[in-house]
Amino acid sequence: MMSLSSLPELDRRRTQITIESMLEKYRIFKTVTFEAREASVTYSYNERFHGPTNTVSDQTAAIAAHNVDVPAARRAYCAALDSVVDRLDTREQQLVRERYMRRDEIYDYTVYNHVFDPPVSKDTYVKIRSKAFYKMALALSDLGMLSLGSLLKNKAASKSGLPESIAGTLR
Repeated sequence: MMSLSSLPELDRRRTQITIESMLEKYRIFKTVTFEAREASVTYSYNERFHGPTNTVSDQTAAIAAHNVDVPAARRAYCAALDSVVDRLDTREQQLVRERYMRRDEIYDYTVYNHVFDPPVSKDTYVKIRSKAFYKMALALSDLGMLSLGSLLKNKAASKSGLPESIAGTLR
């Protein structure tokens, strides 16, 4: 059990992969338009096997619910990620927005050489990104969008059955 005064120690690589995949989903939701489903006017033959005969399906209602729920879920996901990024430090915000949240693909070296003013070294960039991803993981966990259990540092060592000191040297 984690006390309130201590912060969990997360595996940096797993945290980076998880947060990057969430930001990629964000970028997809922002760039790819939602295609609304439409009800078919002509009924097609569906083979029905023996089963419950007391169920009624309403194609129009299911399509209408889908056309409302999916865009709302996409907007809520993007709004949650935007609010998490808004709470980061200025440089962390700049890094995350420029590298991961823009429509066009941009590379790490472009951000630390050309976007940051003054430019920073690759090592400083990695430190800023790691701190930002750590904060984002904690915030997304609080929102219920991410489980920290899979990101904990000692999880890999406990899975392998090796002590953390030995497992850490094997990674």
